[in-house]
Amino acid sequence: MNIKLILLTAVAGYLIGSISSARLVMKIFGRGKVIPVESEIELEGTDKKLILKTISASTVSYHIGAKYGFMTYILDIIKIAIPMLITKQMFPEQSYYLIVAAAGMVGHVWPIFHRFKGGRGISAVYGGVLVIDWIGVFATSIPGMLIGLVVFRDVLTAYLAGVLLVIPWLWFRTHDLNIVLYAVFVNVIFVIAMIPEIKDWRRIKHEEKWDDPVEVIQLSGMGRGLVKMARKLGILKKTASRNADKDTKT
Repeated sequence: MNIKLILLTAVAGYLIGSISSARLVMKIFGRGKVIPVESEIELEGTDKKLILKTISASTVSYHIGAKYGFMTYILDIIKIAIPMLITKQMFPEQSYYLIVAAAGMVGHVWPIFHRFKGGRGISAVYGGVLVIDWIGVFATSIPGMLIGLVVFRDVLTAYLAGVLLVIPWLWFRTHDLNIVLYAVFVNVIFVIAMIPEIKDWRRIKHEEKWDDPVEVIQLSGMGRGLVKMARKLGILKKTASRNADKDTKT
């Protein structure tokens, strides 16, 4: 691989990844609203609040509605996928498209245009998976959610598991070392970006006042998106019932 092309694709990927879809959607559809660096979210049915420190699809969803949050998510996927496809067409025998995707992930999380305040990167991960093996988007995200919600009964695990499953899935599907290294790299960036949420989640789950799973699952932007699925699976109802029985006995 040519060093100049490696640098060129890395810089291009990073700059494109630094484009904030969340800020663009808010500017166009937000009717004058501006996403703050920290969003204070009130949890329905409680007097508790969550401080969301990302500029992402979840933030947009909270401020102006779920459909705009979904639009942001799709735009974030596209900004990774399209440069990958173009680069792959230009250099079909080389892995420059993986460099574009990896650098785009870094730009999404730490955008140079916005004082390095971006999202956590799950949309960027799936943007890359979409190009490498589109089936993997569903083969990793859905089982990841089910593992987290059904097996571990934990929304953070549901969020992280799908991205982690990208590594074995892409190895199984491609047996390409470069692709697997890409999968490992984006997982590392994703976990680093998620450290604030991981710390908050561990703290919250250890506080007795947050032992209601319905409240805990709402503590994250991605958690609110999984609430409906958890309820359909009966997870929240069953767990809540056990808590009610425990309270009755005490």
